[in-house]
Amino acid sequence: MAIHNELGRWGEDYAADFLAAQGYRIVERNWRFGHHDIDIIASKGNEIVFVEVKTRRSNAYIEPETAVDYRKMLSIRRAANNYIKKYDIEQMVRFDIIAICKNEGKDATLNHIEDAFGAF
Repeated sequence: MAIHNELGRWGEDYAADFLAAQGYRIVERNWRFGHHDIDIIASKGNEIVFVEVKTRRSNAYIEPETAVDYRKMLSIRRAANNYIKKYDIEQMVRFDIIAICKNEGKDATLNHIEDAFGAF
């Protein structure tokens, strides 16, 4: 497995653990609809939360969350719409981003951006 794939998998595990510690229930991981995917689907209270995780080794050049551009948001939205229809979801829906920087020799930093993008 490529190093960037290992980092991404580690970041998704780290994010899922963080969400669980915050009281979220992890419903799905790496859910796919065609070529669209959602890293984590979680629920808390009366909300279903679709989470995009971005992990980088450093944020020296650019913050990880800036990698979630308009095209990626559309892709996540399409997958989420399919998930909602397939499972007849009636909960409130939210789209979050979790940005993680795993700096060498330091603890990782995590930025949970709730309601990062909505309907557009």
